[in-house]
Amino acid sequence: MTPQGTITVERMDGSAAAQAVDAFRLVYADVFAEPPYNEAADDVTAAFRRFHFQTRRRTFRGAVAHTEDDEPVGMAYGYAVEPGTGWWDELTEPVPDDLRREDGHRTFGLMELAVRGPWRGQGVARRLHETLLDGIEAERVLLNVHPDSKAASAAYRAWGYRKIGEARPWEGPDLYDVMLLDLRT
Repeated sequence: MTPQGTITVERMDGSAAAQAVDAFRLVYADVFAEPPYNEAADDVTAAFRRFHFQTRRRTFRGAVAHTEDDEPVGMAYGYAVEPGTGWWDELTEPVPDDLRREDGHRTFGLMELAVRGPWRGQGVARRLHETLLDGIEAERVLLNVHPDSKAASAAYRAWGYRKIGEARPWEGPDLYDVMLLDLRT
């Protein structure tokens, strides 16, 4: 598996992403099997049980990067954060009410962004990020990143994200950094 040729990034709505689930799953399973995530087959199955429902959201957006031979090398997806979301409640320290206010349009939640090992360091993650967010009307983007994923954390900081707290969004021992990107600046 040697990266060669042109990488194409394609944005999709929920319906198209649901049809391309195998590409999303392949990238997810490959990337999140690595440390610090160490996800097993059961974790991937659970993630794609959620993905099935997430793609049905009206505001869902996905993006897949693939080679000329149509081999998936990266993916990203997310959707608008709805009022009443539990996302803000998962933080270990409370944040001001104005920060946690959601109306279904204000914040885009970046659920996943991943690039397979051989294609890292070539700008694929940035292209996925830009393609996914191009044209959204949200004021900001919210995400969780494992603090031991140094390359991902550094990329997000370089793209303008700032850490606003820590959360334990899933069962398990790991705290995740919660990061926010203001799209208005």
